Amino acid sequence: MESWDPNTKSALTQIPLLSTRAGPRDGAAWTQRLKEEYRALIAYTAMNKSNDNDWFRISASDAAGTRWTGKCWYVHNLRRYEFDLQFDVPVTYPSTAPEIELPQLDGKTHKMYRGGKICLTVHFKPLWAKNCGNDDDLCLNYLSDFVSTLFVTHPVLFGSPRFGIAHALCLGLAPWLAAEVPVLVDSGMVKHKDDISSSSES
Repeated sequence: MESWDPNTKSALTQIPLLSTRAGPRDGAAWTQRLKEEYRALIAYTAMNKSNDNDWFRISASDAAGTRWTGKCWYVHNLRRYEFDLQFDVPVTYPSTAPEIELPQLDGKTHKMYRGGKICLTVHFKPLWAKNCGNDDDLCLNYLSDFVSTLFVTHPVLFGSPRFGIAHALCLGLAPWLAAEVPVLVDSGMVKHKDDISSSSES
């Protein structure tokens, strides 16, 4: 999980950027931000479907748009493993990325914090900070080659349209599932629902 694969990099550059910098306390601006979040999520989902890589569903579960719930899944050895997906939008969002939770996997891997919050790759936070933080000064010398390349090929990423929930799923959750689910399945920590049903019936 130390870097992103070419498919992740390609997907990232195709997800629409968000132009409204607003968080849950920002009233009408937050409402506009939510519209942009949904627009990006719809585009990302459509892109995944067109590439035969559909892997999540998520939406706000409260009127304020601060609590998000849904499902994500990963196919391993031709079997689909599905998990509940949830997170709260931080008060300081978008400067602070949401902490993505998979509660069913809580305690099953060391790549997870208490409550089922996934551990993100070391490359995630610098890239999120440069695309969502308040400091627009660029210090590319400490960033990965991928980030530097993005600055050259997609300079708008480092201005103020920024990343949103769809980008967090693309850069955070998707690589985590790809790295961790096969290990959890092969070690017996995660079982397919059909195997669980068979065990309960016998």
